[in-house]
Amino acid sequence: MRKLVPSEWTTKIRHWLLDLDARIDSTLFSSAVGVRELYERFSTFMDRFYVGRWKRWVFIEPLSEAATIGLCGLILMLALAVPAFRETADDDWLKKSDLAVTFLDRYGNPIGNRGIKHNDSIPLEEFPDSLIKATLATEDRRFYDHFGIDFAGTARALVTNAQAGGVRQGGSSITQQLAKNLFLSNERTIERKVNEAFLAVWLETRLTKNEILKLYLDRAYMGGGTFGVDGAAHFYFNKSVRDVNLSEAAMLAGLFKAPTKYAPHINLPAARARANQVLDNLVEAGFMTEGQVFGARRNPANAVDRRDENSPNYYLDWAFDEMRKLVDTFPKSYVERVFVVRTAIDMNVQRAAESAIENQLRQFGRDYHATQAATVVSDLDGGVRAMVGGRDYGASQFNRAVDAYRQPGSSFKPYVYTTALLNGFKPTSIIVDGPVCIGNWCPQNYGHSYSGNVTLTQAITRSINVVPVKISIALGKGSPNPAKAGRAKIVEVARRFGIKAPLPDTPSLPIGADEVTVLEHAVAYVTFPNKGKSVTPHAVLEVRTGAGDLVWRFDRDGKKPLQAIPASVAADMAGMMSHVVSEGTARRAALDGIPTAGKTGTTNAYRDAWFVGYTGNFTCAVWYGNDDYSPTNRMTGGSLPAQTWHDIMVAAHQGVEIKEIPGIGAGTKLPAEAAAGRQAANAPDTKPGPPPILTKRGADILVRVEKLFDEASKALEKIPATEPVKPVSSNPVAFPDSFAAATPGNPAAASPRKN
Repeated sequence: MRKLVPSEWTTKIRHWLLDLDARIDSTLFSSAVGVRELYERFSTFMDRFYVGRWKRWVFIEPLSEAATIGLCGLILMLALAVPAFRETADDDWLKKSDLAVTFLDRYGNPIGNRGIKHNDSIPLEEFPDSLIKATLATEDRRFYDHFGIDFAGTARALVTNAQAGGVRQGGSSITQQLAKNLFLSNERTIERKVNEAFLAVWLETRLTKNEILKLYLDRAYMGGGTFGVDGAAHFYFNKSVRDVNLSEAAMLAGLFKAPTKYAPHINLPAARARANQVLDNLVEAGFMTEGQVFGARRNPANAVDRRDENSPNYYLDWAFDEMRKLVDTFPKSYVERVFVVRTAIDMNVQRAAESAIENQLRQFGRDYHATQAATVVSDLDGGVRAMVGGRDYGASQFNRAVDAYRQPGSSFKPYVYTTALLNGFKPTSIIVDGPVCIGNWCPQNYGHSYSGNVTLTQAITRSINVVPVKISIALGKGSPNPAKAGRAKIVEVARRFGIKAPLPDTPSLPIGADEVTVLEHAVAYVTFPNKGKSVTPHAVLEVRTGAGDLVWRFDRDGKKPLQAIPASVAADMAGMMSHVVSEGTARRAALDGIPTAGKTGTTNAYRDAWFVGYTGNFTCAVWYGNDDYSPTNRMTGGSLPAQTWHDIMVAAHQGVEIKEIPGIGAGTKLPAEAAAGRQAANAPDTKPGPPPILTKRGADILVRVEKLFDEASKALEKIPATEPVKPVSSNPVAFPDSFAAATPGNPAAASPRKN
C-alpha cells in the first residue's frame, strides 16, 4: 500500500470537513422548509376560525387575556400554597396535641401549668345554644355560608377599621383562626396570613362545618393558661361549659379576640364591657332579641376571684420555653406530650423577690423616675430559685430578666479584673489612676479627679473607671492594637463565665457599655463562689410523664459544670469584691453574719442601675430602669438595687446552712468598719429614699473629703494597737456612686457611670 504524504492527508481532511458542512447546511435548510410548510398549513387551518371586527374585541381578546392571567394566577397560587400545605404533611395532624406541662416547685408542690391539654370529650350538641350563637355572632356570622374565607366579612372589617382609624374588627373567619391555632404561630406577617387562607380552604375540604366549630371551641386560647371553652368555664366560673348561662357565655365568647386583655380574673370591668358587646352582636345578627339579652345585661357574670393565686408567671414562661427545647432532644420515637416537671424554684424566695421589688417601686419609684425592675436568684448549680421579669405580669408579659438586654455598667468590671488576674496581675498590683485615651475617647472618673497609684482591690472597691480601661490596654501589650487585643481577652473570659450576649468590641466595653441579660449576668457570677466552675442556668430539675415515669433529670442528664477559671483566681476575686459590700458602693447589700461579695453598676444618664452579688449559697442580680430607655432620677446601683438584693437574700437564707465563700470564709465577722457600715445600712435613716440632689461643686467637695478620710485611716493604722483611738464619728459617711462622664466631643456617649 502506498504511504500518503502530509499534503494528501490535509486534502482528505479538507474534503471530509466540506462534506460535513454540506450535510449540515442541507439538513438545516430542509428542516426550515419543513417547519415553514407546517406553519403555512397551520395558518390555513386556523384561518377557518378567524373572527374579525367587533366580534374579536368583544369575545376573543378578553377570553384570551383572561386565560393568560388565569394561568399565571394559578401558577402563583400554587407557589404560595406549597409552604402552607407542608404544614399538613403529618398524617396525625388532627390527633396531635401540643406540649402540656404541669410545673412543681423544688419541693414537689404544684405552681402552675403551661401548654395545651385538650378536652374533646364534650360533643357539640351539649354546648349551650347561647354560647354557640354568641361565638358565631362575634367571630364569624357567615360561618355556615362561606368556604373558609369570608370575603364579605373581610371587606366589612376593612371598611369599619378604616372609618375608626384603627383595628376594631377582625377579618379572619373561624376556619382561618382554627388553621392558625393548629398549624401556625401568632406572628403578624403577610406570609402567615397567606398560609392561613390556604389552610382554611384545605380544612373546609377535610372537615365538616360542625367539626371545625367543635375544634375551634376546644383548642382556642382563653386566657389564664386555659385552652378551650370548657377549661375556661372551669377556671373562671368553677363549672362545666354545659352549665354556663347567657351572661357567662357572652363573657367566654368575648375572650376569643384578646384573652389576656379581657380575662375576667385580671380585668373584670373590661371583661364585662366586652361581654356587653357580644350581647349587642347577638341582637344585631338576629340570633336573639333585645328582650332575651336584657337579663344578661342586668346581671353580668361574676368570675372566681383568683387574685390570691399568684403563680410565678415569668418563671413559668421561661421554664416552658426550656421544656420545649428539652423535648426536642428526646428520641424521635418518644410520642408522649404530657409531662410533670419539677423545677428549681423556691416559692418563699420567689415571693420575697416579688415583694421586695414591689415595695421599693411603690415607695421610691416615683421619686427615682423608675418604673420597672427584674431579678434572678440562682443556686451554685445554676438552678434558678426565683425570677421576676417585671413589676406586673398582667400588664406586660415581656420578661425583662430573660429577653431584655441592658448595659451592666460597673457590674461588668469583675470579668475585667478576673482577666487581669489570669494574666499575671495580683489583687495588690499597682495601677496608676490617671488620664488615658483610646482614640478620641477618654474615660473619666467621678469629679474629673484621679487617685494616683491604687491597687486592683482599691480600684474595684471605689469603682474607678480608668483602671479597667488601662488593664485592657495592658492585657494586649505587644499587639499592634493593644486595647483591641486586651478587650478580646476580656470577652473570651466573659464567655467562659457563661455570658452569651453579643458583646461587640467597643472602647468602653471594660466599663460595661455592652449589653447583657439579668439571667446570664446572675448565673455568670456563680463562677466566683463555685471555685471557678461555670454552670448553665436552668429551671428544670426533673421530668416525668403523666403516669409518673422518670424521663429526664438534670443531675444525671444535664450539662455539667466547666472549670472556667482557677479556684485561686475565684478566691482572689471574692476577696476583692467583698470590699465593695463592706466598705464600697454596696453597703446596703451587707448581710448580718453572712459573708457577701458583689458589684454595683450604673450606666450613663442613670438609665440602668444594677447590683449583682453572691454568698456561699446563692447569687442574685437586680436591675432597675425603664422600658423606654429613659433616664432615672440619679438612681445608682448602691440604692434600690442593693437594698432589694439585701431584702431578697435575707429571705433566701432563712433556715439555710450558711456556706463559705472561698477567699472570704464562713461565719467570720467582718472588720469593725464593715460592721459599722452594715449597721448603717440596716438603720432606718439609711434606707433608700428620694434621690440626692448633688451639684458638681458638692461632688468635688465629697471627693476631697473622701481622700481626707483615706489619709486619716492610713494614719490610724500606724498607731500602736495598745493605744486607744477615739472614734471620729459613730456613723460612717456614705458617699454617692461615681460615674464615667464623657469628655466634650466624646463619641462613646454610653459610657457607664462609675458605681
